[in-house]
Amino acid sequence: MKKNIYQKCSRMTAVFLAAAMLLTGCGGSGDTPSASEKAESTTRESTDTTKETDSADAKKDTEKQQDAEQKGVSGDTASYLTDASDAPEVAGLTCQGKLKLEYADCFDVYYYEDDYQLIDVHDNAQYLLVPEGAEAPEGLDDSIIVLQKPLDKIYLAASSTMALFRALDSLDNIKMSGIDASGWYIEEAKQAMEDGKIQFAGKYSEPDYEMLVDQDCDVAIESTMILHTPKVQEMIEDLDIPVFIDRSSYETHPLARTEWIKLYGAMLDKEEEAYSFFDEQAKVIGDLKDFKNTEKTVAFFFVSTDGSIVVRRTQDYIPSMIELAGGRYVFQDLDSVETTSASVSMSMEEFYAAAADADYLVYNATIDNPIQSVDELVAKNELFEDFKAVQEGNVWCVGKYMYQATDIVGQLITDFHLMLTDGDEKDMTFLTKVSDK
Repeated sequence: MKKNIYQKCSRMTAVFLAAAMLLTGCGGSGDTPSASEKAESTTRESTDTTKETDSADAKKDTEKQQDAEQKGVSGDTASYLTDASDAPEVAGLTCQGKLKLEYADCFDVYYYEDDYQLIDVHDNAQYLLVPEGAEAPEGLDDSIIVLQKPLDKIYLAASSTMALFRALDSLDNIKMSGIDASGWYIEEAKQAMEDGKIQFAGKYSEPDYEMLVDQDCDVAIESTMILHTPKVQEMIEDLDIPVFIDRSSYETHPLARTEWIKLYGAMLDKEEEAYSFFDEQAKVIGDLKDFKNTEKTVAFFFVSTDGSIVVRRTQDYIPSMIELAGGRYVFQDLDSVETTSASVSMSMEEFYAAAADADYLVYNATIDNPIQSVDELVAKNELFEDFKAVQEGNVWCVGKYMYQATDIVGQLITDFHLMLTDGDEKDMTFLTKVSDK
């Protein structure tokens, strides 16, 4: 940001010098100017006046930029901020505003003077981003977790965030991964691990603590799965490594997950890149909003190892995608279920009662293994033979790449629409049709 200001100041200096040279060099060679000299002088005076006006306007812009910089918020960043009457109190710091968000409900980012930011991940924790070379303010509330910039030695165990780092051209900030090379479906991440640029530091539940220390880890970015292993989180924190928990999977709109790129943009001082990328994705989905609803019903699920069926809550980004694509999610009343998870587990009998007549079955293989045939599905439970979608050959599967592809959510909506309208499977990114046998 400061670089931009210095560049603008340099351009301003050049403008002033040019104007000064014109003013000092405008006299003729004789005591009495000729007609041509008078005309030239008049032209120069007009040009000088215009330049002086432009210079004055530019000076005002520079002063505004410098004033914003003095307050700790650059002019570029300030354009992304909105009123922050709900800003948390941070000892000794004055809030300048918070990031504008369009869809995300699970976080806010507040900007304070002197380039401090506070990330509030709702229902979880608050994180203070401390600028490089600065220290956390005295009297900071003990509940606020400090993240010291630059964050360029990250242990990434939340797989859905890798695509956002890729979109920000920031894979170099990730030095350790909670997934090995074979588990990545993002080619750039897989290649970085094969090249040794990113090391496997153990999965989220069994991290290589020694490596985290040896690599001077800045922060461990985890998914909510870490909440199932609280002792692991405690061990990491005991090593003075802050744990950041990503809750993007709890968002209810597909674009809300993608909007978490703004949060990571704040972490990496790449707000401009984050907003630019998000606007592109918003346009993609905006172009899909006119899909006519087919009224065809879709069940999105997988079969757990204990035989229960796991589906998505009604107010979740997957059902939202189905609706945007022109379909109807078969489960319309799962928000009253007492759970904080984005998924809901039910018995096969409950699933059968609601989804037996669904027009389409979509098997969620982001967690389970993909199914290649209807026989594989029936092998999980014979009741599937009686489902309408099975009998009519409308069983589909979404692969493991989908959950990691947080940056291209529009493609899955397009896939659903193609499925619902008998489109060409070759044009799909995530969905594949399951063979009859």
